[in-house]
Amino acid sequence: MTVPQLHPDTVLFPPADAAETDPNGLLAWGGDLRVERLRAAYRAGIFPWYESGQPILWWCPDPRAVLFPDRFHISRRLARILRQGQFRVTLDYDFAGVVTACAAPAPGREGTWITPEMEAAYCRLHQHGLAHSVECWRDGRLCGGIYGVAMGRVFFGESMFSGVSNASKVAMACLVRLLRGAGFRLLDCQVPNGHLASLGAEEIPRPEFLQLLDQWVDVEPEPGTWLARELAPGAPQAPGIV
Repeated sequence: MTVPQLHPDTVLFPPADAAETDPNGLLAWGGDLRVERLRAAYRAGIFPWYESGQPILWWCPDPRAVLFPDRFHISRRLARILRQGQFRVTLDYDFAGVVTACAAPAPGREGTWITPEMEAAYCRLHQHGLAHSVECWRDGRLCGGIYGVAMGRVFFGESMFSGVSNASKVAMACLVRLLRGAGFRLLDCQVPNGHLASLGAEEIPRPEFLQLLDQWVDVEPEPGTWLARELAPGAPQAPGIV
């Protein structure tokens, strides 16, 4: 296996379809996490994923886990929770808090791929208007959320957390509601898991994913819809909070 090292002076990547089959999707290593490189990576369907002590590793797996917003599955229980307004839901109110919570130790997980370097990188993306978060609150405490990168009409989901039951599902449901309103066509989930599958995520071949990405990544969202004032019943109304 010969995986190329990225050149430090450019943000060019090998073609995404040149990724290894074992491990599935490993494309390149090295480089850095500056905004320009991350922007180029996501536009090409590539994302960083590595652990502390490793070099930065870049991936584009086949198949790819995605969620089409119009196929999102809301169970009866989740629909009832949304109607009841059990959580306050905000957009981009505490991006750093969501990333930090996603990186925190969790039952059954010894380590995390969200290193301090990654946390800082995605906070920079947020400052540049590329990364966004949805937060769930209860009794004034952040108890769930999701964050990712938005480009064109594609949202690249990075991670989610749930401090109380159903909080991450509510965050995902509200994110999907927002994406639908803005005309987004694809929510990239990167790699599959049972939790995402229960919400409607599916696996598609990498060529199909790359084709969809090429079709939608440069198409602007519907105007004015990203900063919707309210995502869910009971959302707090205060400066800086949707």
